Amino acid sequence: MRRHSGFTLIEIMIVVVIVGILGAVAVPAYSDYMRRTRLTEAFAWLSNYRISMEQYFQDNRKYDNGGACGITPTAPGKPPGTAAGEYFTYSCTTLTPTTYTATALGNSPGSMAGFSYSITQDGTKTTNSVSNSWPAANSTSCWIMKKDGSC
Repeated sequence: MRRHSGFTLIEIMIVVVIVGILGAVAVPAYSDYMRRTRLTEAFAWLSNYRISMEQYFQDNRKYDNGGACGITPTAPGKPPGTAAGEYFTYSCTTLTPTTYTATALGNSPGSMAGFSYSITQDGTKTTNSVSNSWPAANSTSCWIMKKDGSC
């Protein structure tokens, strides 16, 4: 008598269903993790830019330079004057010689589209917008960095 070995169709279908369930849970969690990791580019740049603007203010007693910000926004790891980074585009506007707002806007198209963060001369951190896939709204007191709206 010959013995057959292998898997039945039911066993294979059960494995496929289990893998599908694991994938349905793991992929969104991984995507949110990667999105939060990419936010650090904007947070680090905004914090460093504020320091550079304060140094400029110490030297010139004003934040503006002919109507523009004293320091030209440059993306991390890019040549001077290149405002578009890997995940965010950076800009700065002066409202008066003693006030400015630096902004990081998520690149579109891309996973960071819809995200916008800013910082002012007095260190006020603002979340202007987040992705439509995040239920959190805007914040005028911090940078939202998690899907649940926490800072």
